[in-house]
Amino acid sequence: MAKRSKVPAKRSPAAPKPPRMGAGELQTLFDFVRYAVSRFNAAKLVFAHGTTDPVAEAAFLISETLHLHPDQFESFAGARVTAAEGKQILDLIERRVSTRKPTAYLVNKVYMRGLPFYVDERTIVPRSFIGELLDSHFGGDEDGTSLIGDPTEVESVLDLCTGSGCLAILASRNFPNATVDAVDVSKDALAVAARNVADHGLEDRLTLYRGDLFKPLGDKRYDLIISNPPYVDAEGMASLPRECRAEPKLAFDGGPDGLDIVRRILEEAKQHLTPQGGLLCEIGRGRDNLEAAYPNLPLLWLDTEESEGEVFWIAAADL
Repeated sequence: MAKRSKVPAKRSPAAPKPPRMGAGELQTLFDFVRYAVSRFNAAKLVFAHGTTDPVAEAAFLISETLHLHPDQFESFAGARVTAAEGKQILDLIERRVSTRKPTAYLVNKVYMRGLPFYVDERTIVPRSFIGELLDSHFGGDEDGTSLIGDPTEVESVLDLCTGSGCLAILASRNFPNATVDAVDVSKDALAVAARNVADHGLEDRLTLYRGDLFKPLGDKRYDLIISNPPYVDAEGMASLPRECRAEPKLAFDGGPDGLDIVRRILEEAKQHLTPQGGLLCEIGRGRDNLEAAYPNLPLLWLDTEESEGEVFWIAAADL
């Protein structure tokens, strides 16, 4: 019998090796940003976790390493970095390149609407458009743009699929007189959410529930329901970049057309809304599928600075 020739196994391409640098070649924050951007571009990293490009990612990574709020970066951009700080920054840049994990996981931090939140790999890195919409479309009725009237009169809010609890915490800020309930099926995600609730001092106003959508809530009703549920369709799941594969699959997978969870929310929301309430829900690129499935549903699509037609609003009366 002839011997089989051995075919070498295919290896995934290795991350580009970092260039050698002499001591003191990188000095200012700007220097490190430029270096990081070059490394990120060479490694073809993907940015979808609170930053949308390599420059913003580099600035975020460097700011967190130096314990600076993102808003402070420009004030210190020309400042020199100490040798010890420089080593920390370079190490973190190489971890971002070699592991392809989102920077938010590497520094255990993400910012939404200027507020800091703790995150780790037990929960998805939050980057919902709903936070911006709470400010732009629910901020008061003086200009006639508020979808729910006076935010101080909102008494109860529900956040479904809360993950790290960020949207529930933002809602508590936007609706100062409301009690907020937040639900997730993941015990791990709720542990992260509990940490954020405590960090923001909201234990008395924000209650976390573990369960499948509305099941742990009984017959409770709310003035507002918000949700950023799993909505990635089968095609999207098959092509998720490596950065996203570091996140919990449960937080992404919305079934074949991305609407498995969204359908259930639409079918059950009416029974959990007050007569004047409404549902605000993010569905990514699922608008065409949703409108085809519910052609008679009067959905109002809300745009943000970085999205079009990815979040809908519907009043309780229209459900």
